[in-house]
Amino acid sequence: MRWLVLVFCLFHSWIVFGNLNQKKSIKAAYITEKITIDGELNEDAWQNAEPGNHFWQNSPYDTAEARSQTEVKVCFDDQTIYFSAVCYNSSQKEYIVQSLKRDFSFPRNDAFQVIFDPYGDNTNGFSFGVNALGAQREGVITNGGNWGVTTNWDNKWYSEVKNYIDKWVVEIAIPFKSIRFTQGSTVWHVNFARNDLKINEMSTWNPVPRNFNVATLTYCGNLMFEKPLNKTGTNVSLIPYALGKFSGDYTDSIPQEKWSGNVGGDAKIAVTSSLNLDLTINPDFSQVDVDQQVANISRFSIYYPEKRQFFLENADLFGRLGFSKIRPFFSRKIGIAYNPNTGIYEQIPIMAGARLSGKVNNDLRIGFLNITTPQNRNLNLPVTNYTVAVAQQQVGSNSNITFSLVNKQDLGNDSTAEIYVNPNHFQRIAGVDFNFASKDNKWKGIAFIHQQFSPQPKGNEGANATFLYYNTQNWQIAWNHEYVGKNYNPEVGFVPRNDHIRFEPSISYKWYPKKQNIISNSISIGPDYYFVSDMSYVKDMDVTVSFSKNYFSTSFWQISFSHLYTRLTFDFDPSGVYDTVLHAGDAFAYDRLSFYYNSDGRKKLSFSASGDYGTYYNGNRLAFSLSATFRAQPWGRFSLNFNQQNIYMPEPFTTAFYSVFGPKIEFSFTRNLFWTTYVQYNQKSNNLNVNSRLQWRFKPMSDLFIVYTDNYFTEARFNQFDDLAFTPQYKKNVALIVKLVYWLNI
Repeated sequence: MRWLVLVFCLFHSWIVFGNLNQKKSIKAAYITEKITIDGELNEDAWQNAEPGNHFWQNSPYDTAEARSQTEVKVCFDDQTIYFSAVCYNSSQKEYIVQSLKRDFSFPRNDAFQVIFDPYGDNTNGFSFGVNALGAQREGVITNGGNWGVTTNWDNKWYSEVKNYIDKWVVEIAIPFKSIRFTQGSTVWHVNFARNDLKINEMSTWNPVPRNFNVATLTYCGNLMFEKPLNKTGTNVSLIPYALGKFSGDYTDSIPQEKWSGNVGGDAKIAVTSSLNLDLTINPDFSQVDVDQQVANISRFSIYYPEKRQFFLENADLFGRLGFSKIRPFFSRKIGIAYNPNTGIYEQIPIMAGARLSGKVNNDLRIGFLNITTPQNRNLNLPVTNYTVAVAQQQVGSNSNITFSLVNKQDLGNDSTAEIYVNPNHFQRIAGVDFNFASKDNKWKGIAFIHQQFSPQPKGNEGANATFLYYNTQNWQIAWNHEYVGKNYNPEVGFVPRNDHIRFEPSISYKWYPKKQNIISNSISIGPDYYFVSDMSYVKDMDVTVSFSKNYFSTSFWQISFSHLYTRLTFDFDPSGVYDTVLHAGDAFAYDRLSFYYNSDGRKKLSFSASGDYGTYYNGNRLAFSLSATFRAQPWGRFSLNFNQQNIYMPEPFTTAFYSVFGPKIEFSFTRNLFWTTYVQYNQKSNNLNVNSRLQWRFKPMSDLFIVYTDNYFTEARFNQFDDLAFTPQYKKNVALIVKLVYWLNI
């Protein structure tokens, strides 16, 4: 009996291992028949196409075929590639869909997505997804898909969904003009992912181990085309916009009201099927979007993502240089400048810009960006040119090395209109980045070295770092090292702190108990040390131990204990009031207990909560946050975010209480008509902001926006009934914006 058990276990392990390491293939049939995108699949092309089936679980297990199976088919003509999927249901419960808005969260919806790597480099690719009620989602995949899909990228494609009792059917058409690929190619890497949230099952066509994201390109299968792909003719897209705006500024005793307008746009020109030229004139500054406010009580600045269309395609070539907090280039630094008189950042119009990016051949990717901003005498800014040049060479099957140069050059000075290359005002950063991944993706790593050049070198103007990560089903082990020189300060980058050497090892162990309601448990420890760059003393230390539990219901909780140490390098008031400050050289050790809980996201009412309490410099700090969402599927989504930070300080310091309060209402009238109202109150900045936006997508990638925004300085007080009241001190500004964006393919 022991031998029989041993043989059975070995046989089962061999089957599982073989499934998780195989490379499936599916054929894309060339067709001349016209396909109508209606979700019906009644054309002969679909009847004759080769099916891809036998989907394999990715989560909660990866050792069996999916309970909810999916069948996919692919065909193509000279202009378009078509995908279909029949998603069978193993449960008759109602589909779980967050809303009908574009770029939904794949893990939070019943959805299907296509993942493909046209270059076969296991590094860069595309994802196109549809949820069970037909909302679209598209994005780019960078760094092999290890961190998922970036959905900021938008393009033109078509899809339709039909729902039945036992299944739902997806039909997708993606014009070859909308993606980049190697001309003449006959094989792409491809995978298909299905999320059946009703039973909390994620599955893929080509198996992906559960410790990896379903978009990981290493685990794609092969898509075989019946004939080589050719360039589809002229590929030019024009994306003009027109904007009208009424604004009122009531901060002074004399109100200032004005009407203004703006026009501009982008052009996307395919130089080859894999190399794209982007041009912009007076680009869109995402005037219809709003950033989420935070009460920043830390000593360092925070990062806001880029949203402007011009900067998004192939953004990883430029924006992923370095580490997340050591970026030599951050595109949001272009087009804004700090006004010391008002204490706020102001928009600086961009005159024009160009960007060339994409593949030169199967192994070489290039990027070149050039943008110029005009003179602004109010802010003492000359005409300024920004240039970024990048070359990324594939090394091995999953790795690459990148050479980069970031250049900011003043063209003249701030006192005259004369334009010339000013030799005394420039900053350049040259660098080499290496991104490494093993063939099975268990090992991943990044290493870089950057050097800053300026007219008057001060020394210590470089940065370098290494990161190595080992990932299996049970173990996640990481090593991180960073060095940022004392005078390394990229003017077009994001580096919130310099003059440090950082060491951040971490280790985590995950195990999978046999209990039916638990997917996994995890315990981890991660010391994090910041030394001053000459290693003479520790500036910051954080040693955190945490335990977490992940449930089949999609709920999750984690508890952590941290021991921290800080030695200040500049004067700082922990309360954020700055009436009394702690001084540079002061040192503090403190402890913190934290928790986080996320409820079952499949329910119509879900919430998450977090909190921490502990000593804080020479005082104490209590912080907690709550986020609750009610889903009236699929037309309404009502959410509330609340964050509270209480800082208790001894005399003569000030005890402070900061709240950030943000209700949000989203209506999806159809898949093309949306209304979102977002209210944000930030007690730290005494700002109450209302942003209400109506969006009508009247054609693919063409939108009409009507936006009302209102800012107040406020005075928050407690009345005699202990209710929090908001008293408008005076209006800051209001605006009504009408914006039209039109996408035209030539």
